[in-house]
Amino acid sequence: MAKSDSFFIRASVNLGNNDATDWAQTTIDLGAYVDALGKSVMRIHNIAVSITDSDGASPDLTADKDGAAQFQLTTQSQTGLVLDTNKSVIASGMVNAEETSGADGVAGNVSESFNNLPQLWTNGYLVAVDSMYLSGQASTGFKEDVYCSVICECTVETMSQAAAMALALSQQ
Repeated sequence: MAKSDSFFIRASVNLGNNDATDWAQTTIDLGAYVDALGKSVMRIHNIAVSITDSDGASPDLTADKDGAAQFQLTTQSQTGLVLDTNKSVIASGMVNAEETSGADGVAGNVSESFNNLPQLWTNGYLVAVDSMYLSGQASTGFKEDVYCSVICECTVETMSQAAAMALALSQQ
């Protein structure tokens, strides 16, 4: 397979802070890189994820509250979280935070679980569809909107038309 130099795709989505059931999603257009009929697919080698406020800093929590933020990067539009066994999931993870000082501010305790990222796989993750979807939700414990941002390190590769189409169909 022919390979290109790596390039980076960047995207952010405002997860809000209204309710853990609110769902936010943004579409990432891959038309410049992926053309299954033309035998061109994209390989994601690494994804860096950040959960921040609108300025890129730690999101503040309300006094004595907990906050949770979840994200997924998928090949299909979603209306809520799906299990990692869903064929459209490329990456997923969550951050849980607890405000412990008794006043509004950044979390005293934070845990993260980026449980499914392409760099965990030997050969990254091949994508043969025209769009990816970055989506997720954040809970009301956050005092401000929470943003999920990703930076994907990618290359473009050539496959046979039949293999590229089969991969594209399996991701839709």
